[in-house]
Amino acid sequence: MRKKSLCMAVLMAQMLAVTACGSDNYNGVYSSEDGEVFVDKSQGHNPVVGYSESGEHTYGGDPSVLVDGDTVYLYSGHDMSTDAEVDKAIYNIPEYLCYSSKDLKTWTVEGPVMNFSEQEVKWASDKTTAWASQVVKYKDKYYLYFCCWDKTSRGKQSIGVAVSDSPTGPFEDIGKPLVKGTITEPESNAWNDIDPTIWVDTDSNGVEHRYMAWGNSKYYICELNEDMISVKDINGDGKITCGIEGESADIINHQKWLDSFTEAPWIYRRQDENGHYYGDYYLFYAYGWREKMAYATTDDLMYGEWEFGKVIMEPTTTSNTNHMAVFDFKGKTYFVYHNGSLAAGNGYRRSVCITELNFNENGSVEPMEETAAGLNGTIYTISLKSDGESILSHRNFKNSSNDNAYPNSKVVVGVNQSKEEADGQWVIVEGKADASNEAYISIQSENKPGLYLTCNEDGAVVLAQDTDNSEDTAKTQTFHTVEGLSGEGVSFESVSQPGQYLTIVDEILCLTGGEDKANATFEIVKVK
Repeated sequence: MRKKSLCMAVLMAQMLAVTACGSDNYNGVYSSEDGEVFVDKSQGHNPVVGYSESGEHTYGGDPSVLVDGDTVYLYSGHDMSTDAEVDKAIYNIPEYLCYSSKDLKTWTVEGPVMNFSEQEVKWASDKTTAWASQVVKYKDKYYLYFCCWDKTSRGKQSIGVAVSDSPTGPFEDIGKPLVKGTITEPESNAWNDIDPTIWVDTDSNGVEHRYMAWGNSKYYICELNEDMISVKDINGDGKITCGIEGESADIINHQKWLDSFTEAPWIYRRQDENGHYYGDYYLFYAYGWREKMAYATTDDLMYGEWEFGKVIMEPTTTSNTNHMAVFDFKGKTYFVYHNGSLAAGNGYRRSVCITELNFNENGSVEPMEETAAGLNGTIYTISLKSDGESILSHRNFKNSSNDNAYPNSKVVVGVNQSKEEADGQWVIVEGKADASNEAYISIQSENKPGLYLTCNEDGAVVLAQDTDNSEDTAKTQTFHTVEGLSGEGVSFESVSQPGQYLTIVDEILCLTGGEDKANATFEIVKVK
């Protein structure tokens, strides 16, 4: 079998010589040689970071983004929960990670920027709760706002801040909480004070405002002093207090009119072609449980009424939580989120994804689906070679809000299974069982990332999640691509069950010995 070690010159020669070895099998997406077919695999798809050739993926959730000049810096917590911790719903996040990119295609690993076990946060009650953070630049300094359990605030969560001269750290904690969990009483739980987000701009009178918002089930907002490490005493009474009115408080409990606010707030405002902010403020946030993504708008972050927009992303297929960042780069707006689509991923081992965010003329935000292809990946359709109208698709389903409905493992696949175009789109990647084998592939749903065509022992083929990252699971989700059994196109031989081929039987996809050659022969077409 052909391996990646073959040089590009040989590959190009094989492509040019395709007429001599089966030109009817070449459509610009795949080529054939000596009975094997070599498919152009998707590159640059979601998740954008975290991959490992050894299978020891780097998981990370709660993403945030800083654009500094021509570079995008992507930050996340480092999810390290073991299987036993996942079973007990325990987050193990000991540090914050950073990646950088100048084109949103190639990402450089910048490494940890703040490690709770090495750079002590002296007031933290443990070293494994590096929950959601955001890094901002202000007057040539970089500030990492974060949250963790606080032994100085009756064990509640508190908001902290660390400072660095570089966006890639190291960041040094200021030595105490920026906002103690005990200040924001009355509270509904001990983790109300999480997920900080920062926004800095200048009002119509030329006055600069430095806002910080945060919260879980309660939404808080305050202004920061110019030092960026202390809360502004808005009412001038000499102390920092929390309430629902600005005249009597400096931290405002401001979730009134926010429909189903859960957590993960992110403040954003649009810019014109000259980079000037205009229009309403947007608050993107996690909505309900399992967490959807939604937004609301206001003309005054501290005191204005919120106008609910809409839900713009349903719960993800592979994670119970979600957390967004919204940013502008080179004239476009992007939406960053997390899911559990890497092998063995889930709500405690998450991965960062990016898609483009679009506004309607009236300023409303267009809803988005999860996308396996992301910004740079390739989307394919797969159809029966004998009937190009018979597109392979999975049955349409809406991600459930019920935790017991996960993980997905029994989604039916076949032809004529859905009228939705997106249910018939696929992202073809390197074979999970052996990424070095060019004739091995795995096939992932485009709109249900993390779900792959999977061969069961009884011959059923379903869409299912890889929940354990084991060799056995990888084999069930990997196919050997060979010349079509009917003499053209491509056929997919199961790696876990050699000699068995993907076949359409009564419109359902399953494994057979390939006796019905026409229904075991397919055409792959690139659509993006």
